[in-house]
Amino acid sequence: MNTFGRTLRLTTFGESHGEAIGGVLDGFPSGFAIDPSVIEDALERRRPGKSRLTSIREEMDYVHILSGIHEGVTLGTPITFLIKNEGFRSQDYDALRNVYRPGHADYTYAMKYGVRDVRGGGRASARETAVRVAAGALAYEWLKTMGVEIFTYISSIGHLELEDTLWNQPSTPEYLDYLRSSRNHIPSCPDQALSEQMAEIIEQMREEGDSVGGVISCRVVGLPVGLGEPLYDKCSARLASAMMSINAVKGFEIGDGFRMSKCRGSEVSDEFYLRDNNIRTKTNHSGGILGGITSGEDLTFRVAFKPTSSIHKAQQTVTTQATPIQLEIQGRHDPCIALRAVPVVEAMTALTLADFYLSLLGSKASASQCNSI
Repeated sequence: MNTFGRTLRLTTFGESHGEAIGGVLDGFPSGFAIDPSVIEDALERRRPGKSRLTSIREEMDYVHILSGIHEGVTLGTPITFLIKNEGFRSQDYDALRNVYRPGHADYTYAMKYGVRDVRGGGRASARETAVRVAAGALAYEWLKTMGVEIFTYISSIGHLELEDTLWNQPSTPEYLDYLRSSRNHIPSCPDQALSEQMAEIIEQMREEGDSVGGVISCRVVGLPVGLGEPLYDKCSARLASAMMSINAVKGFEIGDGFRMSKCRGSEVSDEFYLRDNNIRTKTNHSGGILGGITSGEDLTFRVAFKPTSSIHKAQQTVTTQATPIQLEIQGRHDPCIALRAVPVVEAMTALTLADFYLSLLGSKASASQCNSI
């Protein structure tokens, strides 16, 4: 399944060490002015080699628009774009041709398809996420015209966790400025002191040839009431599908998520009240979704990433001939994959919400036309 979305559909193609990767974004509104720099900026945030905490690979990621945009304006036709693969070293994987790497998709792809691309993981590589980031940047630009803003940041690395006392509360301008500040730190955690401690742990993992996991939190403000389709296409369900499709993701929760299972109903009941003649909730334990439909409150969720599976430590595995061996993976790998996944989570959030938003606008337009007949 290489296509994501209903009204706004992204189809991606290509392998990590092939000539190029790319995508076709269909269903994007026409007449929308696009600044190419927004795509470049998003890809720059994902690019490795920006700091000592990420892989030293060189991925310049220049986007070539092949169709769907003319003179900086979308045509309403499929937007096709290409990203050339550069700086890869396929020879790094020659020794892995007949080996199944622990924690990777080598074994499952080989069993399912009878063949596998050993060059960097092929289609299963996180390299594919560059396409999602490029398409997501377009979707996010459109969402901004609807008054929507997405805040995505690192909230946990290893045992270090951001103490976010306002997570389940309505946001304030000061709090949103605090979240925006995460862009100024590496890792992109809004708490600068904690970010520095996180960096120390990641650097330690690099020196030891090991890796560490992390959690990315996301808050979306400005959403209307009504995004999501009951019962089997809830906004929460589509977001879960979007996030779980990202490489190395092993967990997802909306609002207070798993913590709510340990609480009493009286502790997490988001009571309604009137504010400026609008129905709002005093708290936001449910993360802005009720019955799978956005409530108009901030949408909040967390995404858990496992430690990078490629590590410079000896691991037990088997060959394609089922011979047990010890494997120590070489190459240029991230000691914490969550660092470069922040723009990926943002992109999949934007694609998911823009898809629902366009569906909602289409439904309202159809209803209006019917009522006028």
